[in-house]
Amino acid sequence: MANTNEGLAAARARGQRLGRPPAMTPEKVAYALQLLAEPNRTMTSIAKLLGVSRSTLYSALPSLVPAQRDDQAAALQERLTQLPPD
Repeated sequence: MANTNEGLAAARARGQRLGRPPAMTPEKVAYALQLLAEPNRTMTSIAKLLGVSRSTLYSALPSLVPAQRDDQAAALQERLTQLPPD
């Protein structure tokens, strides 16, 4: 165990990156944003094209998640205003 920790510390000191590499590179993020601008592209199709899951795509593009929630909240509020009063 001590040798393992020493080896990890030495690798960090050399500036090596440890652990699993990220699935979404900056190039993939830029390409995903470019594809999202196309009206006929869905998140599922973009994720399949890039070889990642939809959740990975949403994690890499966090600016999309609040916007969708705001849209859903606005749609729900609109539906509630259309209901007849009690």
